Amino acid sequence: MIMERGKPLLARVNPSFIWFSLFVALVLHMLIGLGNFFWTPDLLAMTLVFWSVHQPRRVGMGAAFVFGLMMDVHESTLLGQNALVYTLLCFGAILIHRRLLWFPVQQQAIQVLPLFALATLAEWLIRLLAGHVMPNWTLLLAPLIHALLWPVLSTLLLIPQRRDRSSPHNRML
Repeated sequence: MIMERGKPLLARVNPSFIWFSLFVALVLHMLIGLGNFFWTPDLLAMTLVFWSVHQPRRVGMGAAFVFGLMMDVHESTLLGQNALVYTLLCFGAILIHRRLLWFPVQQQAIQVLPLFALATLAEWLIRLLAGHVMPNWTLLLAPLIHALLWPVLSTLLLIPQRRDRSSPHNRML
């Protein structure tokens, strides 16, 4: 496979950085998600999808299930609700990860929008089956907000992998 001209060469990702970023996303989601408003993004789900796209062998459905169970316990929701949604998200991300990485970040955001929309739909169906009231229509904006924040999250999480091209120590050959 030939790289496109001008596309940056990324360094190997440190596994401790992956798990640190997931832990930070978990803590931030626990702190920010207390209000459960439609404009508060699910940072943990976005980070899980990002790492499932970029490192599918390190972060997969098992990690998504465990983080989902932690969120279920934290939010006192039906046990397995977030676990199922996060697992479905990671499964979808792993399915499209090879194709997704060929596109620029803005076009990736368009392609992960249906993934987040399906996850929101699955969460609604689980809530309806559990006997909760019909969710508010403003929750339809959540997948759109996730897609809009995708380039920001991608840029932030790829910063440690960017190589400094001016340094001779970072050259591949």
